[in-house]
Formats: sequence, C-alpha cells, structure tokens
Amino acid sequence: MPSEHRDTDVLLVRHGEVVHADPEHPHPLLEDGQGDPPLSALGRAQAEAVGRRLRAAGLDAVYVTTLRRTLETAQPLIDVTGIRPRVEPDLRELHLGEWEDGLVLQRLAQGDPVAARVVAEQRWDLIPGAEPAAALAVRVRAALQRIAAAHPGGRVAVFTHGGVIAQALALATEAPPFAFLSSRNSSLSQLALAGERWTVRRFNDTAHLDDDLLRVGVP
Repeated sequence: MPSEHRDTDVLLVRHGEVVHADPEHPHPLLEDGQGDPPLSALGRAQAEAVGRRLRAAGLDAVYVTTLRRTLETAQPLIDVTGIRPRVEPDLRELHLGEWEDGLVLQRLAQGDPVAARVVAEQRWDLIPGAEPAAALAVRVRAALQRIAAAHPGGRVAVFTHGGVIAQALALATEAPPFAFLSSRNSSLSQLALAGERWTVRRFNDTAHLDDDLLRVGVP
C-alpha cells in the first residue's frame, strides 16, 4: 500500500490534572493571555501512569504543545524512551479569552449566564475574547494532518488538551461540538488518520489509572 494511504495511529493524551485556581490565585498567563498552570501532585502521578502505559507502545514520535502541562505530562514517557518531543503549537488548548483564569468549572457550577449559554449553544466563543470556533477547527485539523503526513503508517503520542481532543473527535465523526468533552485527565483517545479519512478507535481510555488517579478532570 502506498505510504500516503497508510493509517497514522495517533494517540491523543489529555494532560494531567493541573493546580487548581481560585479567585485569589488565578492561573498564570502567558504573553498571549493564555493560561499556563503546572501539573498538580495528582497530575504528576497521572503522568507517571501514562508513561508506564505507553513506554512499550512502539511510538515513532511524541508531540507536546506550547503549554507546559503537556510537556510535564509527557516527561515520564520521554525519560523512559529517550524520544525527543516535538512541539505542535496549533494543538494548544482553545483560548477562552476573559476566562483564562482557570475558573471555568466554578462559573459553570455557579450558574453564570454566559456559562449557561456556552453549554446550551455548545459555543466556547460566546465567552468575551475567546477563540472563534471555526479558527479552532481549522488549526486542529491542519496540525493533525501535518503529523499524519510526517508519520505515514506510524504511531505517535500527542499530549494535548481536552478542548482539542473534543474538537478532533468531533471533526472525525461530525458530532456536535461538545460531544467529546468528557475526557479525563491523562486519558487516551485514538484516531487513525489517512488523508481525509479519520477514524475514531478509542475515547477516554483510563485503564492505566487506578481509582486514586481518577478524580473528575479539570481544564
């Protein structure tokens, strides 16, 4: 089979749990205004579990994003395999504009009216300053196509974010935008990519996480 038609096996790994934010201690922001919190102690333990799960997976490459929680989650795997991580900026988390302080879940729980609209209409871009939905879809598709083109017939691990995983699987299935938002921290999802044909092989696999590592995920 010609290499350009061979499936690329993409393991999408959601980063581990991050340090929780509160109104007095919001997440630190990068120059572009995007939140960049580190992993929590639980998140580091989850990262170790991912490393054990994937160390013998036959990976051709490991990708991370520009946000440190993805590199911190990938680090145990990098340490044991010696694979040098590649950075794919277009798989960074969706930008939530004025909500990049890490308090998304609190707003949802408190019945914030904008949060209620976000859920009802399945549109993060209702948040002031948030990234347009179409822009997110374009960059996620382009990034995964670049990865597939670089590794035809190979297997790669992509350490990324919950919103990106949801977008990627929605693109593959033509599902509603929020259909795949329930991935746990450090879970595995899997796509087979062959040109324009994207196939979902797995979603939210947490077999490597014991009960102590399976708390409800946070952004």
